Amino acid sequence: MPASRGSRRRKARRRADMPLLGGARPPIAALLALLLAVAGTTALVLGDRDRAVIDTAVLTSQQHVAEDGALSLRASLDESITDLERAAAQFSGAEAAAPDTVLDTLGKVYNKWRGIAVVDPAGGTLLAARGENIPLATVLKGPAEKDAKDNQDSKDGKDVLGPRLVKLPSGETRMLVVAVLRGGAATRLLVASGTLNVPGISSGENRSLLVVDSAGTVLASDGPSVARKSWARQARRTAAADWADTPEPGGHPGASGHLMGDVRGDVRTAVGYAAASRTPGETSAAGTLGLSVITSVRVTDDSTVVRTQAFGLVAAGILLVLALLVSWVLLRTVQRPLLRLYLESRRLARGEPDRPLPRFKGREPARIAAALESLRGQLQGGRPTRTGRARGGFGTRSTVIVCALILLAWAAPLLLLLNRAGSSVSVPQQLVDDQRRRTDTASDRVRKALNEGWADVASAAQTVAAGARGDDADRKEAESAERAVLDRTLREHGRYRAVYMIDGEGRILSRAGDSPRHPAGRPPHEDGVAQLNTSGKEPAVAAYAAVPGGKGRVVVGEYDPQFLISMVTRPGLGQVWLVDKGHRIIAADRGHGFRAFAKLPSGHLDDLVDTARKQSGKSTGTAVLHRSTGSSDIAAAAPFTGGGAVRDLEWQVVSSQPTSWLELPEYTAQRHTMLAGLLGVTAAVACLGWLHIVVVRPLRALADRAEALAGGDRKTVLFPQHHDEVGAVVRNLELIRQRLARPSGRN
Repeated sequence: MPASRGSRRRKARRRADMPLLGGARPPIAALLALLLAVAGTTALVLGDRDRAVIDTAVLTSQQHVAEDGALSLRASLDESITDLERAAAQFSGAEAAAPDTVLDTLGKVYNKWRGIAVVDPAGGTLLAARGENIPLATVLKGPAEKDAKDNQDSKDGKDVLGPRLVKLPSGETRMLVVAVLRGGAATRLLVASGTLNVPGISSGENRSLLVVDSAGTVLASDGPSVARKSWARQARRTAAADWADTPEPGGHPGASGHLMGDVRGDVRTAVGYAAASRTPGETSAAGTLGLSVITSVRVTDDSTVVRTQAFGLVAAGILLVLALLVSWVLLRTVQRPLLRLYLESRRLARGEPDRPLPRFKGREPARIAAALESLRGQLQGGRPTRTGRARGGFGTRSTVIVCALILLAWAAPLLLLLNRAGSSVSVPQQLVDDQRRRTDTASDRVRKALNEGWADVASAAQTVAAGARGDDADRKEAESAERAVLDRTLREHGRYRAVYMIDGEGRILSRAGDSPRHPAGRPPHEDGVAQLNTSGKEPAVAAYAAVPGGKGRVVVGEYDPQFLISMVTRPGLGQVWLVDKGHRIIAADRGHGFRAFAKLPSGHLDDLVDTARKQSGKSTGTAVLHRSTGSSDIAAAAPFTGGGAVRDLEWQVVSSQPTSWLELPEYTAQRHTMLAGLLGVTAAVACLGWLHIVVVRPLRALADRAEALAGGDRKTVLFPQHHDEVGAVVRNLELIRQRLARPSGRN
């Protein structure tokens, strides 16, 4: 009994000498735990995927359609507000401009307002008006209800400036914009009313559009009437409640989302909404009006099921077996030999060389065991001998590599081969229609932006003409005033890289901004937007507006290429290009980049552009689901329509959305399969790499040190690098070296 207790105490001390957290234990245990977790994850994420009542991709598409509409609505309103304010600033001066002159000049440049008027704020007198009657009582309401200071502000027009929404007796909604006209001692108000139209999104039999305010009241609508439906009321309440939410960085500048509407048999309604607000720090007058856009479309259920549950269970079961097998192999070939080497080296270090060492399998353990056997003989009085390298057996590094290959043989097919969706995935027709609508909206947005740019240049030309007709006889002062107009136009409009004036022979008279790129010596283009080059490093596009009575002088505004890029960059639309009539790329979305004037990347896109051009005027755009070997994409093309200053450009916006980017069940199953494979690769590489670093490499170095000590090297001090199994064996070898280095050479 005492002997038994002493044996147990010795074993306990030996176990206490071994580290619990270092060496082979943690990576092997972590590998087993991670592989079991990956197996469980595989079984969970690769279950059968019933196609939802409405695919997530369709709902997300409606959200993007609403975001496009909200952005278009806000940009249109902001442009109207800014144009009126800039026009008022241009007609402000030392002397008051005649009201009729102001309105006539604005009417020649801008045709966006339903009505426009000049008002005396002191007495509310209407000085001049054009177009429909403006509800001036709404503009001037409130002076009698305020204190003296506020009344004075009303007389100066300070408390009525900016945009506001007004409901007319007919039920229509107008946006009123008020700006100050200053001239001499008089202060007058320039008031304009505009229609609050729904955004430029093509609607049809199944699509409805609503514009609502922050209270959920419908201000404008298009398509089938849905305002009274329960889901529409819910969407209006949700959009109104989320309007003030802080947008996500890099996303839509405002709250947005989607929901499902009512059910009629196998037809459901997909709803998207987005706020026409602004991001923190962004300047947008229209972004403060509390407007939101709601879009809805009726779609048909699809009961298709993607069967992956059996595959997931089989894959998880195989990984479970492999995890147990690999862990058992590593325990048998790496950890157990290390523990035995530790015990044998510990016995020799304590001066117990009587029992020979057992036989070890594996190359490195066998080499260390042979060296320990030689050291055991030396402790008994033998001479140092070279043990030689043990060539037989399987190396520890080779064992780890084989284990890695076994695990990669499971993970690699999941990552690269299995559960591929291919090009035969069922894509809802609604996604094709939405791609066409969104591309058409992008085309309309670019067209309007270019037309607005020309209108701003034409307004600058009108201002130059008005200055030239003044009584100022000093030509230098006139040129200085013209340069001031160009500088102000460039400063106030971020869309231009340069604004300058040329004469009838193309000579530069004055400029602001970068160097002009109008061809030297070439007469200016006619009024409108023109493309100046078809080759080179950067596209050159400019707006030309003749100065009335200016003897051939023309104001030119060159568009900044970054402005065009920003116009075609929209999330969820895929790759987007702006191409000219020769199918050369003028701009592309920021996410993919482009080479100026390069051709479209695929022949089917060129065919689509040709088809869209032939159908221009008959439809709003063209979209197709293009399938090729191993992949498919939804492509759309939309030419400029509606005329204006861009009527001669013949440009188009082209988009291509790979179907693999869509949230469809087939691609969800593919991504989950790839995720399982990626997790398996990560677990195998991380844990086996960890094992190689902390055990395999130190073990190979330990074999070299043990053989050198057995060969007679008594001077090299052995010290452990880590507190683990290998370090414990190194400590024991150092104790053996010290015993052998004693003068007696014996215990």
